Amino acid sequence: MRTCSAPTAKPARPRCDGAAAARTGRYGFTLVEMITVISILALLVIMAQVNLFGVLHRNQFEADVQEFVSAMQMAAAAAAEKGRRYEVIVDITEQAFLLREISSSNLADILDEEIIMQGYFGENCKVVYVEFDDGAYTNESAAKFRAGHAGWHYGGKIVFLDDSEQTHTVLVSRLSPMVRLVQGDPALMTPKGKDEVPFL
Repeated sequence: MRTCSAPTAKPARPRCDGAAAARTGRYGFTLVEMITVISILALLVIMAQVNLFGVLHRNQFEADVQEFVSAMQMAAAAAAEKGRRYEVIVDITEQAFLLREISSSNLADILDEEIIMQGYFGENCKVVYVEFDDGAYTNESAAKFRAGHAGWHYGGKIVFLDDSEQTHTVLVSRLSPMVRLVQGDPALMTPKGKDEVPFL
């Protein structure tokens, strides 16, 4: 008797795809790996914040000093153009400055109508000392720079510290109405006395 038998199918082998591997944990992250990645990301965020704060502090310092330099340049330009006298007062104790037009003969009196501009130096911008080209020096009282039609009555330098303790200097010269901001604390050129100039 003839018999018919149907071929039997072989059992299917289980496939190992990505989804199954993820369920079994073969390709997943361990807790240590997750903590390492999060720590690295946190470190990068902190470094970015430090750099951002440094840029903001630098920008604030530059803005404060530039406002002061603008007041000095305004005094020199207005004195040359109008033939009047102007004064910039740097108050080291108050960490402030004031620009005024001198209208009275008594230079000690500052009238409200004389004030053109006044401002304060910020926390990131500190005036350390002021030195004049005649040898006068102050690190605690008010220093006064006066400009007339012929230019600055005397030159000098105003030395600042930024928040990273770097020095910057605003230079005022009798020979030029331009006021310059430079890095560092350069030596001030002072007029020589008669005994310092040899007779030839």
